[in-house]
Amino acid sequence: MAPRQPDTVDRIIQQWAEVRPRFDMSPIELIGRVSRLSRLIDRRLNENFGEHGLQDWMYDVLATLRRRGPPYELTAGDLVAQTMVTTGAMTNRIDRLAALGYVERRQGADRRTVIVALTDAGRAKVDDVSTSHMDTERNLLDTLSPNQQDQLASL
Repeated sequence: MAPRQPDTVDRIIQQWAEVRPRFDMSPIELIGRVSRLSRLIDRRLNENFGEHGLQDWMYDVLATLRRRGPPYELTAGDLVAQTMVTTGAMTNRIDRLAALGYVERRQGADRRTVIVALTDAGRAKVDDVSTSHMDTERNLLDTLSPNQQDQLASL
């Protein structure tokens, strides 16, 4: 295996070492690279979502409902819990997805509960996007061997 080429994180560490030789920069070796990798992954995934006329949060809500299985619905509160956003943010997201025809609201049995259901159009959209989404994620991992992918997943 060829030696690794220095990257931006290596240069940052070197710069700190020159001005603060006793400064422990070991955390940035991992955190800096994970942070940079996260931004790269987000950029690539968002390019794919954009090709389908979606934003990442839209896919998140649609995929959460789709993974639920028939009848592809959850309470608004369950969506909040599963997507880790505020109630206000979820209300806005549901409004926007409903305007696009991807979800619909229904009143629950107790009238205080809001049920959010995937429409046929929403299901078709998430099914279409999920295929290219997995292809994009697979492509991002292509440089790692199956063994390296297993190791990274287990970490």
